[in-house]
Amino acid sequence: MSQRRVQIVILCEDRQQEVFARYFLKKRGFTGLFRANICPEGSECGSDYVRKQYPVEVKAYRTNKGRVSIGLVVLIDADTGTLEARLNQLASALDEHEEKNRGSNEAIAIFVPKRNIETWIHYLQGETVNEEDAYAKFENNEAVCKTAVEDLADRCYSQSLPEDAPLSLQAACGELQPLLPLLQP
Repeated sequence: MSQRRVQIVILCEDRQQEVFARYFLKKRGFTGLFRANICPEGSECGSDYVRKQYPVEVKAYRTNKGRVSIGLVVLIDADTGTLEARLNQLASALDEHEEKNRGSNEAIAIFVPKRNIETWIHYLQGETVNEEDAYAKFENNEAVCKTAVEDLADRCYSQSLPEDAPLSLQAACGELQPLLPLLQP
């Protein structure tokens, strides 16, 4: 019996986002291959990097999806902007490269933490947070989020995220849907 070969590409700003995504997907049952496309440290603003690479990765996804089971997970901080503004920027980047916006039938998920991924992690660790303040990074300790992210994966799947969860985190749970077929064994 042959096993289905599945790959998920994680396009993100930094190592913390990549670790977050990996723990989340593994907890949801993903056992395939990961390919991370992370902004090289010190090269440019992480959100600029993700916006530039997004059309490239969407095109690669569309080129390969008929040949292999593939998904694309994008993480980009909203910073001081809004979730909608970041999503519009990504849609514009596709348009500039003559690519269609992502379709509902495509395994492309976009996670936009407001203000940054640390907001979500601090919330998941039981702290009271808002989406305006910047929260401490976990430099060289990115794995500290594992238990909290695994709990989030279960809560998103069972649709039991607390009502006080940051709005951007609630939106992220909805992004799980297009990936579910890839996460099934």
